[in-house]
Amino acid sequence: MANGQMKNVAALLLVLNFCMYVIVLGIGGWAMNRAIDHGFIIGPGYELPAHFSPIYFPMGNAATGFFVTFALIAGVVGAASVISGLNHIRSWSVESLPSASTAATIAWSLTALAMGFAWKEIDLNIRNARLRTMEAFLIILTVTQLLYLAAIHSAATSRR
Repeated sequence: MANGQMKNVAALLLVLNFCMYVIVLGIGGWAMNRAIDHGFIIGPGYELPAHFSPIYFPMGNAATGFFVTFALIAGVVGAASVISGLNHIRSWSVESLPSASTAATIAWSLTALAMGFAWKEIDLNIRNARLRTMEAFLIILTVTQLLYLAAIHSAATSRR
């Protein structure tokens, strides 16, 4: 592909990833809010349950707490990586590639980690529709973020 076409592909993937990260943040925020509102109430006269976990979520299964926590972290880092990605798309030069590449690589690695917890949550089976949606988005995001990385790197290597 020509260099200009890779710029368009990278820009499209960047916008798609940003929208998907925002959706993951919305669903993850809902799950975290629900866990805080409906989790354990510990106060005077109450005892901790026998199998208390600080990452307890009243919906889902044992992997839900870890999944939602890492999905939120991946969502924030992924959405923030769009800033350096937009700068790179705007200038499309070798000088802006390292920052965009580094931010995208960190976002991809955190997204892959959250995807691992998504697979574990799928394996354990008990979850609601919103969590299933977030699992699907994270699995798709792992692939599209990797494609974005490939797009910006292939354009850099074709310029040499």
